[in-house]
Parts: sequence; C-alpha cells; structure tokens
Amino acid sequence: MEGTDLIVTVHPTSVAPPLPPTETDRTLHFAGPATFGRVPRLDQVEKADIAVVGVPFDSGVTYRPGARFGGNAIREASRTLRPYNPAQDVYPFHYSQVADAGDISANPFDLNDAMEAIEAGADELLSGGARLMTLGGDHTIALPMLRAVARKHGPVAVLHFDAHLDTWDNYFGQQYTHGMPFRRAVEEGILDTSALSHVGTRGPIYGKQDLDDDAKLGFGIVTSADVMRRGVDEVIEQLRERIGKRPLYISIDIDVLDPAHAPGTGTPEAGGLTSRELLEIVRGLADCQLVSADIVEVAPAYDHADITSVAASHAAYELITIMSKQMAPARWGGTG
Repeated sequence: MEGTDLIVTVHPTSVAPPLPPTETDRTLHFAGPATFGRVPRLDQVEKADIAVVGVPFDSGVTYRPGARFGGNAIREASRTLRPYNPAQDVYPFHYSQVADAGDISANPFDLNDAMEAIEAGADELLSGGARLMTLGGDHTIALPMLRAVARKHGPVAVLHFDAHLDTWDNYFGQQYTHGMPFRRAVEEGILDTSALSHVGTRGPIYGKQDLDDDAKLGFGIVTSADVMRRGVDEVIEQLRERIGKRPLYISIDIDVLDPAHAPGTGTPEAGGLTSRELLEIVRGLADCQLVSADIVEVAPAYDHADITSVAASHAAYELITIMSKQMAPARWGGTG
C-alpha cells in the first residue's frame, strides 16, 4: 500500500485489497451513480469494513420536514471527495473496504414500525462486521441505530453534535421524535452514562429544568459559545478525557453548524459552529474508538448552493477516515 504508514505483517499478495472508488482523476465527477464518495456498492464487494447507509426517514420532525432527502443530497455532494485525506494523513478508501449499502426502507406512516425496520437493517450490516456511517434522515433514527450498535459493543459513549439537547421527554404526548432519542437511549441502558457529551448546543429552551434533567441523564455540555471562547484544541482535550477508550458513537445533527454554514436543515438556530470548527473537533478525536456514526437533519429543500450537503459530506469523510484507519490492521494483519 504505497503512500500509507501502515506496517503490514503479511505478504501483500495474500490480502485482497479494497475495491477503491471510481478514479475521479480519470472520470467526470458529475457523471455516473452517486454512491458516497464514488465508492462501490455493497453488492460489488465481498465484505465491507465500513458501510455507508442511508435512512430516508423524517416522520419524527417537529418543525420543517425534508430530511428524508438528506442521504442522497449528501451522496451527491460527496462526488468531489478524493482518495487522500491530508488532514489525517490517511487514504481512507484504500486502508479499509468502504461500500455504499444503499438505503434502509422505513415506514413513513408508522414511527414504531420504522424504528424496528431501521434497527433490523443496522443489525444486518453490523453482523457482517461493518461499522456504520449512517446518513439521515431526522434524529429519531439515532435511537434504533444505537440499539443495534449497543447490542454488538455494549453500552457506548456518545458524542452528540447538535444545537439542541434531544433529551426531552415527550412532545404532544409522543415519546419518540427527533427531540428525544438520547433520553430514550439512556432509559434503555444502551449508553455509557459516564461518557456522554453534547457539543454545540445553544439557543432558547423550554426551561431551566431541561438542563437539570439533561445533567441527571449523564450528559456534559460544550456550548457553541464554549467552542468560541475556549478554542477547538481545549475542547478536543476535554472530550477525549471524557470518552477515554470506551467504544464511541458520534451523532452529528447538521444544525450544530450556524445557519450560515448549514441553512438546509429543519430546526436552524443562530450562533452555531463553523464547518471548520466541526471538522477540526472530529479530526481531534482520531484516537478514540469510533465504532459507528451518523449525520442527520440535512434537509436539501432549504439549502443554498449545496452548502449544507457539502459540509455533511466532508464530516462523513472525516468520520470514515477515523474508522478506516482503526479497522485497517485487522484487514492487513499489521499495526500503525
């Protein structure tokens, strides 16, 4: 594997190399099927180390709908991603086999049925040994994804990038919406409550009790103002200390970004992170044991010039890069 720093301890000819993306230096970026980053489809590879899967579901939203179209918008925006990630010094699509698994179909008229289908779809992909990079969809989908991931890894640490807490108890008497997945996940015992953090929260809430309830669930909070005042490096250090070596699930609601950087979302809030801050924080977590991740709430109908989809595709690329580097030794029989 020329150009990587991986130490390979088996003869290269005994290891099947990953099927790489379509070579973007020899083909048109804007032509052909829009798999994520132009990687092969799942049915084109023997086994995926990382499966990119869409969940086109937004029946749990409480304001603007449209996130059901987010996954494909992110795929379209990912056409210009290239094989080498200089920020992490990794060839993510060559270290490990990344494949696009298409979409999990979820009933838009029955939320409980939809969550069961999403959980079953995630179970199937995880059982094949893949880690998941999920493209939502609204944030309701995080709960079935976490159920499946915890079934494989046990209770997981969660790093939740979002303008909102998403730990409310109910809305119009309903306990399953995009504002409640992490409360339900704590109640179900699938999260490691010693290692839970929100990043980027801001804006008005229903009352101070919301913060008290959130703290009782085990979450720490890094607001968007904290990132601005303390700086990215200090925030990264705090998050790494809290996460430690626990299996980690990262969930990114794209509204963690300021509307200037992500107008295409269902519940925008002023005063958010820049896309640069988000990407740098994610890169700073490269040593954490990232077992799966999601990016949700991209609603392209409200986007302008694909700003939101581009930001989401780059965040997904950084998350895939982290997982690819961590999974590479198992594929190649080496370390490094």
